[in-house]
Amino acid sequence: MTGNRQPDLSDLSFDELDEHNFPRAEENEFDRVVERAISRRGFLGGVLAFGSGAAVMGTGLLDSTSALAQSASRFAFTPIAAQTDGTVHVPEGYDWKLLARWGDPYFSGVDAFDPETGVSLEASDKVFGENTDGMESFVYNGHQLLAINHEYVNPKVNLPLTGGETKTAEDALKLQNMQGVSVIEIAEDEAGWSIVVDSPFNRRIHQNTPMKISGPAAGHDLLKTEADPSGTSSLGTMNNCGSGKTPWGTYLTCEENFNTYFGTTEASQDPKSIERPFGYDRYGIANEGRYGYEKFDPRFDFSKNPNEPNRFGWIIEIDPTNPDSTPVKRTALGRFKHENAEVVLSRDGRVVVYLGDDERGEFLYKFVSNGIYVPGGPTDGLLDDGTLYVAKFNDDQSGEWLALTPETTGMPLAEILVYSRIAASKVGATTMDRPEWVAANPHAVEVYCCLTNNKNRGVKTNAGGDETPVGGPNPRETNKYGQIVRWFPHGDDHAAQTFDWDLYVMAGNPTVHKDAYAGSENVNEGNLFNSPDGMAFDTSGIVWIQTDGDDSNEGDFAGMGNNQMLAGDPVTGEIARFLTGPNGCEVTGLCWSADRRTMFVGIQHPGSNWPDGGKLTRSSVIAIKRSDNGLVG
Repeated sequence: MTGNRQPDLSDLSFDELDEHNFPRAEENEFDRVVERAISRRGFLGGVLAFGSGAAVMGTGLLDSTSALAQSASRFAFTPIAAQTDGTVHVPEGYDWKLLARWGDPYFSGVDAFDPETGVSLEASDKVFGENTDGMESFVYNGHQLLAINHEYVNPKVNLPLTGGETKTAEDALKLQNMQGVSVIEIAEDEAGWSIVVDSPFNRRIHQNTPMKISGPAAGHDLLKTEADPSGTSSLGTMNNCGSGKTPWGTYLTCEENFNTYFGTTEASQDPKSIERPFGYDRYGIANEGRYGYEKFDPRFDFSKNPNEPNRFGWIIEIDPTNPDSTPVKRTALGRFKHENAEVVLSRDGRVVVYLGDDERGEFLYKFVSNGIYVPGGPTDGLLDDGTLYVAKFNDDQSGEWLALTPETTGMPLAEILVYSRIAASKVGATTMDRPEWVAANPHAVEVYCCLTNNKNRGVKTNAGGDETPVGGPNPRETNKYGQIVRWFPHGDDHAAQTFDWDLYVMAGNPTVHKDAYAGSENVNEGNLFNSPDGMAFDTSGIVWIQTDGDDSNEGDFAGMGNNQMLAGDPVTGEIARFLTGPNGCEVTGLCWSADRRTMFVGIQHPGSNWPDGGKLTRSSVIAIKRSDNGLVG
């Protein structure tokens, strides 16, 4: 930057923008810990253990004569090579087709997508939204439904006539409409899968859709606004990242980087003179919003509505079978940058929800309900009444869930939930390398979490000033590759407050590095990847891993190619590449058709002119099938 010229912040990632607005304190005291964690093979050998189930804890790194090398592969495909081009690749014997693209209509009479200008304002809440992310499938009375997140927008693509600048209230409304959630009915014929236009189930939920607020924080002063003095109803959902599915058939959508949507019209004055409410800095709420909403919509101007940001960062429950139902923000599950919500049941039938907070140095949580899930019984209160916990991982591969209660934190319950990060810091939880998707093995009581990367590990604190020491499940300084941590609840009970843990994989590049940055021994030249992000198990017990990382294919990332989806065997540790996306994209979101013969995968923000070859790129969902119509996953 030269002179008074301001840097262009529009292309920064959410993490980079957070740290531009709120620089982290430098820490230099971790050198001794780094040396211990990285240089001693004994440490890494202890935490890397293949094999499903707690019985394998401590078996150490497998060598070339191990089960990893000897086991026959369970994968029903031949792994593919890394790719660097502008399209999707899948293995021989599989095919992919487009299911839905940004701008595809849900109803008759909707303006068609314009390859030069995109979507009109009138159509923006009636078409497939932007930047597809988490999704789940549902079957209701013979209808195949998908619920799909639309995480955020790319203004340079979505507002091409303004160069990506939000210049009017209409521009702001268009961007608000293209985010949120879609519920659509889909059907398959000889031509493949497509959206059922005019289905009564089709619905767009966006940043102005009425919502109900429930749970212990509902009605608290921190959630009250002039428009909603009760603190129990709000408008909209935003930055919907990962997802979840309850045993009773509802959809959970997860609000992640909500902080970047708010700003203040007082920012033209001296920014240091602006009074900022408590908690704003910890959650990254800056004086200027990413999309400029505050200039046109007072709801997003925190100088006028200081509590409005507190009404975001929640898990929202949606009934996909009832288009007239009101989505519910479940405050008992805590407020932070939610990645996804993995729902399982404890041995006695309580509902357990595992939750990651996707920011460098933040925490991993779980919620345990007080009530018991009974199939066919009432479920409305199950996600409102329970205890929120945060994880502490010990270097000896043990761990515990620390309850976030008034007794443990010194905070009232409602404030624990509104300021969950602050509560977690108070009890000494383990700062993690960006906890992303959590997935539970359907055939064993074990849970996996993608720790995607953390360039600040061992270098800087998190936003709350908590140290980020090297060790435990975060064993590498300036972690650029990521890893997947796995834990085994004691007593084979997801409600247990203690667990053992290991690392299923440490991503890395053995063609470039010979130390811990080479990755674990189930990483090799044929399956290189970085930044594991999305993750889901299929019914056979294979874990599918999606990436959102550096696709430069250069330097530390040479040979990795574009972002991709891989299959992992929890028993042997084998990992194989199944899909590569077009350059510039993130591969994210995964579910299956009811007959398991189709896999639906999301392709977010492709950097080429995919999929149409037109001027505007279009985030899309694709449908993958086997050529013989066999089961996929």
